[in-house]
Amino acid sequence: QVQLVESGGHLVPPGGSLRLSCVVSENIFRSNTMGWYRQISGKAREFVAQITQGSITKYADAVTGRFTISRDRIKNAVFLQMNSLKTEDTGVYYCNTIPVLITSSREYWGHGTQVTVSS
Repeated sequence: QVQLVESGGHLVPPGGSLRLSCVVSENIFRSNTMGWYRQISGKAREFVAQITQGSITKYADAVTGRFTISRDRIKNAVFLQMNSLKTEDTGVYYCNTIPVLITSSREYWGHGTQVTVSS
C-alpha cells in the first residue's frame, strides 16, 4: 500500500519558520531518494529539496540556505525545516520519491500540506 501523508503546513508571517513532515510507506521510504515539491498558485509543481538514502541533500536555488531536508529511518518519515519564510514560499507542499512515484502508469501524489506566508 502506498502512503505519502504530509502535515505541518500553517499560516506564518514572513520571516517565520515551519517544519513539515511526511510519513511514507516503509518499502518506498527505504529504497528511494525522497524529496519535497511545491505548487504555487497558477504555476506547475516544482522541486524543492531531496535527500538520498545516504542522507546526501540537494536544494532548489530559491530555498538554499533557508530550508533543510532530513529523514528518519525509524519513523519512515521525511521532514522539511523551513526558516526565513517569504511570501513567495506560499503554496501546497508535497513529498514524493525522486523521481516521482508511478502507480498504475500515473504519478502518485498525496494530498499535500498548505503553507501560507503572510502578514
